[in-house]
Amino acid sequence: MLSGISPRLCLLNLTGSAVLAFGLYNIHSLSGVTEGGILGATLLLQHWFQISPAWSGLVMNALCYLLGWMLMGRDFVLYSIVAGSGFSLFYAFFESFPPLWPGIADLPLLASVAGALFVGVGVGLCVRAKGAPGGDDALAMSISHLTGWNIRWPYLVSDIIVLLLSLSYIPFERIGYSLLTVILSGQLIGLVQGWGNNRTQAAS
Repeated sequence: MLSGISPRLCLLNLTGSAVLAFGLYNIHSLSGVTEGGILGATLLLQHWFQISPAWSGLVMNALCYLLGWMLMGRDFVLYSIVAGSGFSLFYAFFESFPPLWPGIADLPLLASVAGALFVGVGVGLCVRAKGAPGGDDALAMSISHLTGWNIRWPYLVSDIIVLLLSLSYIPFERIGYSLLTVILSGQLIGLVQGWGNNRTQAAS
């Protein structure tokens, strides 16, 4: 094991990645709910400027991870590799089975809330363990590190900006469910990341 890298935090990153992959495959991929953050930005650029998400996503994710590395150092990069690799492996595993709730697309409100639960808990566990499974997470962690804000606010602001811009080509009803999802998931990420910290600080 590399010096200074905690097996416990690696395991926590893998657990969070598994929860996230499960939710994205079984809920988000079926629900048709629009995403905020980098994914939403890539779809926006594709619609208005015909820039492929393959390229815009690669560039934006790389820049976010680079910023995280510059601000938070080597451990952030290593834990993010664990989280990102774990997500890809778990998603590929879940993909080998039929979705558990194929009819969830017909229940957009339930899909929004359930999807937020899986994303919030999954990403929250990774962030708590100093890892970022995606570029959005690296950006939110970097902003939180720079400003001292609770991490739920960078998630919320960046997602809402992208979703509001997406109103230029996506119906409001669909954006409404997406807003619900990003608001709930961002708050959950902050709660999971900070769970127990206040009690620990109070006791010290």
